[in-house]
Amino acid sequence: MGENNEKAILDEIYAFGHKNVLGTHRSTIEITTENFLTPRGNCIIATRSTKAVGNFSPELKKAIQKGAKIKVSLSAGPYQDFFFGFGNKFLNLTSEISIVFRLSEFISDRTALINCSKNAAEINRNLISYLQNPHNQLHIRFYEEKKCQNDELCLKFPENL
Repeated sequence: MGENNEKAILDEIYAFGHKNVLGTHRSTIEITTENFLTPRGNCIIATRSTKAVGNFSPELKKAIQKGAKIKVSLSAGPYQDFFFGFGNKFLNLTSEISIVFRLSEFISDRTALINCSKNAAEINRNLISYLQNPHNQLHIRFYEEKKCQNDELCLKFPENL
């Protein structure tokens, strides 16, 4: 019964909060493998990530490079949020330091997804506050969203995509 609603996880990443997490940037969301963060890094929502884009699973890289719509699920303690973004054949996914999700179509070696549905300032504020504690962990999951067969249903129930 639940088979049609279950989606395979393409990759999972863990990262940690930091006292300087602000999550106020209006065009990107970033997660870094680095262990430091200055207040100027207001797009960074987590540090000490277990992966950067260069370390994504082969399944996730393949989906991104074929231009798939990807759902990114964020959970930390009791708080959750998610957003969507799109892959692109020109994303080279080589950075060993960062993962950047962009509202725009700008592509760099750090870019994971473009045309994302949220920026850092739009992430659940309770989740961001929770990540201001360096001991708190963020769990990031990536899912490929399937093409919708019925546009009317997709518009009514986009969360089911």
